Amino acid sequence: MALRAGMESSFRSCDAWMQKFRLYETRSMFYMIGRDRSRTYWRVLKIDRLDPSELNILEDSTTYSERECSDLLRRIHEGNISTGGLKFVTTCYGIVGFIKFLGPYYMLLITKRREIGAICGHTVYAISESEMIPLPNSTVRSNLPNSRDEDRYKRLLCTIDLTKDFFFSYSYHVMRSLQKNFCDNEAGHVLYETMFVWNEFLTREIRNHLKNTLWTVALVYGFFKQATLSIAGRDFTLTLIARRSRHYAGMRYLKRGVNEKGKVANDVETEQIVYEGVPEGFPMQVTSVVQNRGSIPLFWSQETSRLNLKPDIIVSKKDQTYEATRLHFENLVSRYGNPIIILNLIKTEEKKPRESKLRAEFATAIDFINKDLPEENRLKFLHWDLHKHSQSKATNALFTLGKVATYALTLTGFFYCQVSPTWRPDDCLKRSSSEKVNNSGLSSMDLGENENDVGDLLERKPSEGDDLINGNHSGKPLMFQRGVLRTNCIDCLDRTNVAQYAYGLTALGRQLHALGGIDCPKIDLDDPLADELMGFYESMGDTLAHQYGGSAAHNKIFSQRRGQWKAATQSQEFFRTLQRYYNNAYMDAMKQDAIDVFLGNFQPDIDKPAVWELDSDQPSDSRRNGQTDVDEDGRSIFKRCMSDGNILRKTNPSMSTTKIDPEKYCASVLPDRSEGARRVLSESSPDISTSESEITFSRYTPSMPRRQLFGDAQRENNHIHYTEYGDSSSCSNFVDLDWLSSSGNSCEEEPYERSSILISSPVAGLSSENVMYGIGATPSTSDSSMKMALYNG
Repeated sequence: MALRAGMESSFRSCDAWMQKFRLYETRSMFYMIGRDRSRTYWRVLKIDRLDPSELNILEDSTTYSERECSDLLRRIHEGNISTGGLKFVTTCYGIVGFIKFLGPYYMLLITKRREIGAICGHTVYAISESEMIPLPNSTVRSNLPNSRDEDRYKRLLCTIDLTKDFFFSYSYHVMRSLQKNFCDNEAGHVLYETMFVWNEFLTREIRNHLKNTLWTVALVYGFFKQATLSIAGRDFTLTLIARRSRHYAGMRYLKRGVNEKGKVANDVETEQIVYEGVPEGFPMQVTSVVQNRGSIPLFWSQETSRLNLKPDIIVSKKDQTYEATRLHFENLVSRYGNPIIILNLIKTEEKKPRESKLRAEFATAIDFINKDLPEENRLKFLHWDLHKHSQSKATNALFTLGKVATYALTLTGFFYCQVSPTWRPDDCLKRSSSEKVNNSGLSSMDLGENENDVGDLLERKPSEGDDLINGNHSGKPLMFQRGVLRTNCIDCLDRTNVAQYAYGLTALGRQLHALGGIDCPKIDLDDPLADELMGFYESMGDTLAHQYGGSAAHNKIFSQRRGQWKAATQSQEFFRTLQRYYNNAYMDAMKQDAIDVFLGNFQPDIDKPAVWELDSDQPSDSRRNGQTDVDEDGRSIFKRCMSDGNILRKTNPSMSTTKIDPEKYCASVLPDRSEGARRVLSESSPDISTSESEITFSRYTPSMPRRQLFGDAQRENNHIHYTEYGDSSSCSNFVDLDWLSSSGNSCEEEPYERSSILISSPVAGLSSENVMYGIGATPSTSDSSMKMALYNG
């Protein structure tokens, strides 16, 4: 493809990475032989097998030819012939990391991979098989004390199914958005320390030993899907990526809200990339748009209950000044720039206050934070009760959500660039001096002034750059996304996914229009493209819901759009409710333990309680043992200037006093306040009409009070195989759009009341298999049978 030569040098030179490895062993050493794609050079990594308590790794600085590497292996074999010589162990495609429980170190390897797509010519892979290999030889291991807990930790880690929803690339930084990859050339350690690399902890020791990342792969956890859209005889590649944050990660009832560091549960970045395939040597146009979802950034929780499908929501009052909430939004600004647009979809009115309590507290928190911010940087808080107003017709909700998406997308813009085959990494930074670049690598241009009505607002073009990347002869300006739409409901699964689809559809129209694929930057809900994109977001919603909630997403609105029989939809929703309930009540504690061990939030210690002996909702800091040499995110302490998604300072000033220059973010989108005039996101709290003909504003006065991670284990020949089968009416920038609904698209909106059958039986008379893969459910599985093996040889 046209971008291949240019982007190869931008992200990772073809001479700087290896993608195929062979592992050999002697009695005293593992030898890993790695080669580049073109088989022009070979490297050697040596791993000691005699010291069970230390990870001793040595990288041979010599670059070998194929013949030289073969001669080296022959000499190693001859030198160790008395102890069995050199033996081949396995072919692999990268090191996932190293881990130690109570005994020796183990090495995690990718032994089979499969292509799942490509971004501008850079292949993206998923894992088909992996192995966990103990480092000490059999003699050393036989002298180690046999620990029942050690075996249990190994089984626990193996419940993390690497063949599901993990993906990686050798040459493309898939943990970052396309825009960030174009705007800076960071590599190595910095990329592994981003919030979306799930094996940061597992690779930390080898990276610190070798001071490089040649032998490891950075795993992203979430969702990846790609397809070709054929429009008027032209082919466009559509890619949808969801990146799940490793910070404050876990299961639904065990990870809620925000922690003291400003990290929220179920934090997921969604990126939609569209570009047109062109012949080799021709310029390529690429577009990208990013949105975010995450738990409501307050201290709140729900008790896991085996007797209650809808546990009470407990809102804590321990953070009266909302410092954790402030940290969270400062972090969003550092990642995406301004404006931050918050779309809150939870209920406004309930017979028994549950969600509405959070809604009021959230509004109060935003108002409190905004008082300390300059007007141009204030958070834009939009409240839409999606459940209340989508009971009649799904199309109405999607139609109005599309208007909201248009408004948000107009504020933030999206990324557009045309790149020629001669493009080089430095070219992306050659912008005119009049264009400002903020700390996130995002450009900042004036959006215009006197934005006094929505009509003018929606007609404005997104932010446009002044200069073009080398080779752009079409005259189309370089455009950048500045700011982000952050959507949440209670679980950030079901209702949130509907809203994200509406935003993605609006963005797709603008992306295809920028690429010249369609004449009008809008795609109608009845267009076949809308149905195709809905399939993408439905698949993503199911995958993310399995990861966090234990079942596929509630997709009632999508089912209505497809015209699915109502009874079939109700049956599907019912069994997904049962599946989610069973997993939350009976499986999530073990899954949480596995996640904490995998991420390094809990590190086993022989003198401390085991992870399964602790409360699953204990803070990770208290679950981490003996960590005096790590920082707040559990990493080795050293300065990281570009650590994506991490708040770099121990004590963060408020967003109003941050050192980031406000002019480096978007210009103010807030109108000057004057009496009698209608305002967009004004100091009052307006609502928006449900009329499909026009969005109107009026004053609002609140009337409310202040995929399954587990496979089936089989033991075969010393291997463990896992086969895959109170708010104020004057809060700043507050808009209440009380006319949307989720139609049950939340676990809290199940259309079925608790029955005595559910109370008396957690599986309602069904087998566990039926609960896990209930009728109508679509478990997140791969296309082929996969395994994760624990190598004991």
